[in-house]
Amino acid sequence: MDHIPDEDWADVGEASHAVVREAHLAGVWVFGAGLERQRASVVAPDGTVTDGPYPETREVIGGFSIVDVASREEALAWAAKIAVACRCTQEVRELMPDAEQDAMLRSG
Repeated sequence: MDHIPDEDWADVGEASHAVVREAHLAGVWVFGAGLERQRASVVAPDGTVTDGPYPETREVIGGFSIVDVASREEALAWAAKIAVACRCTQEVRELMPDAEQDAMLRSG
């Protein structure tokens, strides 16, 4: 996000939080967070830990937002609001449903 001038960070933060509040009030917000750094670790099934993977482009993941919506079109609409607020392009992906996990989480 080095394209954002230092003096604009407070405005970007407020705009981003406003979209989160809007999504929360709409009942679609699940979770989101910014990433502290790009460093990642890979843990293999045998427990071996290695550094990586490393992004091969200048595009990096600055954070993520998870919304629970009925359609891809609705997800794209929320992504557009987030993109405007944080002044960053958004990548939209669909998560696989997991009925057993959903039941577990809803049972409290």
